[in-house]
Amino acid sequence: MSNDPSQTIPAVDAMRQDWAIVAPLMGGTAAMRNAAKALLPQYPAEEDDAYLSRLRLSTLLPAYAETVNSNTSRVFAEPLQIGDDVPPVVVELCEDVDLGGNDLNAWAVDLFRQALSHGLCHVLIEYPRAEGLRTRADEKAAGVRPYAVIIRPEQVLGWRVDGGKLQQVRYLESVEAADGSFGVKSVAQVRVLEPGVWQTYRTNDKGAWELHEEGTTSLSYVPWVTFYTGRTGMMTARPPLLELAYLNVKHWQSQSDQDNLLHVARVPLLFMFTDDEQFELVISSGSATRMPKDGDAKYVEHTGAAITAGRESLQDLIEEMRMAGAKLLQKEKQQTKTATQANEEAAQELSPLARMASQFADALAQMLQVMADYLGLGDGGMVEMRGNFDQDWAPEVSVPQLLQMANSGKLSDETLFAEMQRRGIISDEYDWQEELERIASQGPMLGAT
Repeated sequence: MSNDPSQTIPAVDAMRQDWAIVAPLMGGTAAMRNAAKALLPQYPAEEDDAYLSRLRLSTLLPAYAETVNSNTSRVFAEPLQIGDDVPPVVVELCEDVDLGGNDLNAWAVDLFRQALSHGLCHVLIEYPRAEGLRTRADEKAAGVRPYAVIIRPEQVLGWRVDGGKLQQVRYLESVEAADGSFGVKSVAQVRVLEPGVWQTYRTNDKGAWELHEEGTTSLSYVPWVTFYTGRTGMMTARPPLLELAYLNVKHWQSQSDQDNLLHVARVPLLFMFTDDEQFELVISSGSATRMPKDGDAKYVEHTGAAITAGRESLQDLIEEMRMAGAKLLQKEKQQTKTATQANEEAAQELSPLARMASQFADALAQMLQVMADYLGLGDGGMVEMRGNFDQDWAPEVSVPQLLQMANSGKLSDETLFAEMQRRGIISDEYDWQEELERIASQGPMLGAT
């Protein structure tokens, strides 16, 4: 039995093993260097100084981070759409959803990116305490309102579930506290959430955790939403691009070996062949060396075969990473939900990324529902994601094909305009009907018949 609120449960410990790989990859070269021997092993006979020198010269090809960012950009290729059924008050809250000046679309990008890199991410819908405020109007006048807080996977310490419902969740957070007359300091605390209540714990002067604050909420459930991209169970997940992460770490290690090999190969070694133990070698552009009788000296250089093999291996790894990252866009056959639908419809083709986007819209709708419940507004409404999940969407390939179809009369001008907007070539600010009027008003082109 443990009364330590900072203790992690085994499920968290297991996920942290995966996060120890993906988090440094998302952090770039600096984070990979900070991981040191965990991701770049030291050679058995390598001196500490030599290892540190090699570590400082190692650089990361950011394949994992770029793949996560690229797929996130596809999901947000078009701004998310807040449904017409979302209460106007909640729509207004979405304009500054985190009380940090970010609207729902901009804020949601970071949430999706975190979930895609780690397998899941969490949202807490916070509602500040409103002592002394009696009505909703009083709360509005005082600026008291629900807002969203992203809880990153590494912050979570543990949870309890009963009947499929979350009964408790604990996470670590850092808050600022006054330090003297002018300074501030960061204080670590554990927040515990349960249906209708919450507590925070901080360490005392002896280093023991003790209750710091507690309070209640107006909800009968924990205001917590989890979005999964690689769900393995309740509150557990595995990064969907973990195999790509392993390949990226392998490339990091191999690139370090290759750079070290190049450094060695570029410096030829001078070998002396002589039995004269008194012989002293002087190497200088302004002097000559007199060899003992029957002595010899030669520079020995690397043949370069290992360098070529290393370069080819790195290229193979890059291709493997490209294939691993593209799997999110490969469509899979997914059967419809009911037997009736199966008889009436063919199997749907969805890519894993498109399915994640649909589930993300559901998670955002759950978040809006919590806000609506806090305000007593009933149904919180829906959210729609309008990303681009085409595997062959690259504009440099598809745009010439679209223009050829339009010029041959196989594609309407309006559809061409819409496809150009979808690829980001034409700004979303422009409207087709307005653009059509502009085209008509500018008159015929010079040389047109």
